[in-house]
Amino acid sequence: MAIKRNRRFHAEVHASSMSDIMFFLLLFFLIISTLANPNVIKLNLPKSKTNEKTNKQLITISVTGEVDSKTFFIDKQQVSYENLEKDLLIKVGDNKEATVVIRMPYNFQVQDLVDVMQIGVKNNIKFVLATNAKN
Repeated sequence: MAIKRNRRFHAEVHASSMSDIMFFLLLFFLIISTLANPNVIKLNLPKSKTNEKTNKQLITISVTGEVDSKTFFIDKQQVSYENLEKDLLIKVGDNKEATVVIRMPYNFQVQDLVDVMQIGVKNNIKFVLATNAKN
């Protein structure tokens, strides 16, 4: 009497091709994320020898236009200079650690920068000036 063993089928998953796919997806998303720039407004910033990078959630004030006709933006939303302080305070809210980055072209007058920074001094908000690396 021949007794046969019951051979059961065991499913196997080969993960070697899955790791290749995950590697290519990782490369794709890394390349795409470096190309995505949150600041769409292009400015020629002043140059500096040293700069500090931060990972905090920042609020950006961008100033564009000509020296005599300036346009102000808070995080890509256009505001008038008269409403700049009010809209900035709404954006900052109750966050005491908020940092505001000023992006202003290098050819604007110092008084334009001081006028914007006075809003931070008046309301006790930290302001920093964005610069490009000096080559």
